[in-house]
Amino acid sequence: MSRPRTTGAVDSRCPACAAPVITQWVGQVAALRATVDLTPLTPEQQATVREPNRLVWCLYQGGPHTPPRLRWATPPHPPDCGHPHVTEHRCITEPTTLF
Repeated sequence: MSRPRTTGAVDSRCPACAAPVITQWVGQVAALRATVDLTPLTPEQQATVREPNRLVWCLYQGGPHTPPRLRWATPPHPPDCGHPHVTEHRCITEPTTLF
């Protein structure tokens, strides 16, 4: 069995709506696979979109030569964090079929 990827993220596009997203396994013990939009959210927007099954993530960029990494944005995450915060992706358009 392969180990979940916990460092770095994969830039891609949503197969249904083609929105730019990042997908990454987050966590060390019980990893959660997150696919997030790349649009940063203001604190007000974060409060609006956060739901029990739709989390807000901190998009941490460690340095110029490291890939972005998602971090939990729940306590004890600092409220004045300077990194962008993003949320899990939800398609805003209906998926298209090829047939």
